[in-house]
Amino acid sequence: MNLAINYSPPAARLLSAGNIRIDLFKTPDWNWLVDEALKLRPVAVHFTLDSGNGDIDGTDWEAVADLLEKTRTPFVNLHLDSRRDYYPDIPLDSTRSLDRKRITETLISDVTSVVERFGCERVIVENSPYRVEAGSTLRACVEPEIITQVVEETGCGLLLDISHVLLSAYYMGMAPEIYFSRLPVRHIKELHFAGVQKIDGVFTDHLPVTESDWVWLDWGLEKIRSGEWSKPWLLAFEYGGVGPELAWRTDTAVINKQVPQLIEHLDKLGI
Repeated sequence: MNLAINYSPPAARLLSAGNIRIDLFKTPDWNWLVDEALKLRPVAVHFTLDSGNGDIDGTDWEAVADLLEKTRTPFVNLHLDSRRDYYPDIPLDSTRSLDRKRITETLISDVTSVVERFGCERVIVENSPYRVEAGSTLRACVEPEIITQVVEETGCGLLLDISHVLLSAYYMGMAPEIYFSRLPVRHIKELHFAGVQKIDGVFTDHLPVTESDWVWLDWGLEKIRSGEWSKPWLLAFEYGGVGPELAWRTDTAVINKQVPQLIEHLDKLGI
C-alpha cells in the first residue's frame, strides 16, 4: 500500500530535506499544483467532483482524462455529497423513505454516468462527512446502507475516509464500528485518514492525529491485514494543503512528526 500526504509547501520542504518519506503527493485537480508536486513525487489527483445533485454531466471530462493520463492516477473519485442547495425541500437530517429514495436514485444516476464513461473499475466513491446544521450535506447520502447500494448497483469501488466515518457516526448517533460494518468494505480501493477534533463546538477533520484517531486507524489496518477489508492501493494522510481553507491546518512540526508515525503504524502490521 502506497503512502501519500496532501501536497503543501512545508511537506515539500520536509521531503526535499529527507525528513519524511512518502510515495506520492495527493493534490486537488489543479494543474498548476499538480505540476509543482510532480517535481518531487508522483501525484495522486483527488478530483473535486460531487455526485448526488444531478449535475455531474456538466463536468469537463476532457480535463479529467488529461489529468488521469498526466499523473497515472488509477481512479476517478466522486464524493457522495447531496447538498441542501439542490434539495431545499428536504431537511438535512431527513430519514423519510421518499427523501432517501430520491437521493439514492440521483446518486446512482450520477455515478452510473461516470462509470459508463470510464468503466466501473476506474471509478471510486467517497463517503462524505455529515454534521447536521454545521454543514450542508444531507444525511441520506452518508447512510452506510445507501453507500453500499450505490457501490453494488454501479459496480464502482469505495474510497473509505476514516475521519468522515467518525464525524458522520457521531452526528448520526451511531457507533463507528457499526457504521464501518455496514459499508461495502470488500470494495475499498483507497483510504484517507486525518485527525478529528472539536473546534468551536463542531467536530472537524483534516487536523493533527490524536491518540483516539490512531486507535481507529489501527483498527482499520487490522481489518485490512486480516482480509476482512480489501487492501487499498493508497493511504492518504489528509493533513495540510494549499489555500486559506487549509493554511491554518498546515504545521511543519505536525507533518515532520506524524508522517513517520504513520509509517510505524503501517510497518507494525506489515501493510
